[in-house]
Amino acid sequence: MAQADGETRTVIMTVDDDPGVSRAVARDLRRRYGATYRIVRAESGESALDALRELKLRGDLVAVILADYRMPQMNGIEFLEQALDVYPGARRVLLTAYADTNAAIDAINVVDLDHYLLKPWDPPEEKLYPVLDDLLQAWRTGDHRPVPSTKVVGHRWSARSSEVREFLARNQVPYRWYSADEPEGRRLLSAAGQDGQRLPVVVTPDGTPLVEPEAPELAARVGLATTPTADFYDLVVIGGGPAGLGAAVYGASEGLRTVLVERSATGGQAGQSSRIENYLGFPDGVSGGQLTERARRQAAKFGAEILTAREVTGLEANGAARVVRFSDGSAIAAHSVILATGVSYRQLTAPGTEDLAGCGVFYGSALTEAASCQGHDVYIVGGANSAGQAAMYLARGAKSVTLLVRGDSLAASMSYYLIQQIEETPNIRVRCSTVVESAHGDGHLERLTLRDAVSGATERVDAQWLFVFIGAAPLTDWLDGTVLRDGRGFILAGPDLTPDGRPPADWELDRPPYHLETSVPGVFVAGDARAESAKRVASAVGEGAMAVMLVHRYLEQS
Repeated sequence: MAQADGETRTVIMTVDDDPGVSRAVARDLRRRYGATYRIVRAESGESALDALRELKLRGDLVAVILADYRMPQMNGIEFLEQALDVYPGARRVLLTAYADTNAAIDAINVVDLDHYLLKPWDPPEEKLYPVLDDLLQAWRTGDHRPVPSTKVVGHRWSARSSEVREFLARNQVPYRWYSADEPEGRRLLSAAGQDGQRLPVVVTPDGTPLVEPEAPELAARVGLATTPTADFYDLVVIGGGPAGLGAAVYGASEGLRTVLVERSATGGQAGQSSRIENYLGFPDGVSGGQLTERARRQAAKFGAEILTAREVTGLEANGAARVVRFSDGSAIAAHSVILATGVSYRQLTAPGTEDLAGCGVFYGSALTEAASCQGHDVYIVGGANSAGQAAMYLARGAKSVTLLVRGDSLAASMSYYLIQQIEETPNIRVRCSTVVESAHGDGHLERLTLRDAVSGATERVDAQWLFVFIGAAPLTDWLDGTVLRDGRGFILAGPDLTPDGRPPADWELDRPPYHLETSVPGVFVAGDARAESAKRVASAVGEGAMAVMLVHRYLEQS
């Protein structure tokens, strides 16, 4: 077994099958380098390779490997040859007897040996340390900066790989992406014992490989909270977009024991925006991710719990309690609930688009995939602000960006400032009255068939990237039969519940519903999921704050 000193320093490894020699080498190394390097020793090539793979998965750095030449089962040269695959940048030293110097010289060509040392190496001040000092100096001049602790190995056209990358990015989890086709990706797969047939493979900060992980498992393993700390709260906020985050900040800051439950990642559609320029207080604009992260920290500062990757499947009124049920069968309860579930982008129904989702056809993933679009032709479907913001962001690196708009202009659905910016960007083209007729590709998007909505004429274009920002479908199907919704699924609240001046049929209180209160007393709605809402970040945040004020009023009168 490999043995080590310390936990976080760059590693110097020594391998020798003779326990006495192994301890002696490690002792001399500790004496000189133990304060700044972690000394790892192993007594066989196999155990040393196992240790290197563990270090690789954890993201630790290895500067120098010293291996004895004469070891059973696997000699030093064979070991160093395999170690080269795991840590190609580590400096390699062979410990050998005088009789084996020819083998050591040959190894310089076989494993790109940096040096060989004759045993015994006494005194180390003359024969060991000067050599190691030079090798460590040479190693430090290279680029061996630590990478973020979470690693994702996947394929460019793997839908699940794209989903995992987006999940981590939107939850502000630092990660490093490795293609399974590249050498470092293959090394990580080998260290994880995987052949690349099942992707992605996520290596967590503690070095544990997760193969095709689902969101709840991934969230828990990268440090996101997924389990509530209590069974009962003053306020449960369902949804982590601007409305939900606003409600969590104001609820917790005003003394309510608050938990926010998010099915995927906080921020909602706004969190995927590359730049919001019309939000009060940010004259130079702010990205959705930055705004979301600040709101998350603000909510946490006031004591709100934030649960990620928890899907809510049911809501019940049980006396004075409002019970929220999760997909895993568990539940929490509260005095009050704010529904801030937001909306999702509608899916394209054109033939081929469903099969290519995540493989060239993306819904709201412009930020995550932007780096891969460098120098390519990109198509965007949609004519509202989210589509315009994505176009401006992607245009920085893409060869061209084409906006496909069903209507006859952008003016009906996009802010004026964005329309001006798009008109002034030379590599953005707007095609009005144009829809996607079909998508084509073998394993990933290769071509699109576009149709002119006026003339009916079709055109086939080469395309590897299609980003879709069309319409808004409320995420409220799970509320069917619980709260009243309009014909499109948006939640009715306040005055919309009393168009004739009378409360809903099942309303039990002697007062009408408050302004943002649903057909279930104590259950409020805020943001895009509310019928006739403004669909703007500022209004969603304002409704979240207003809903908390109404929660207080409800609790005072209950």
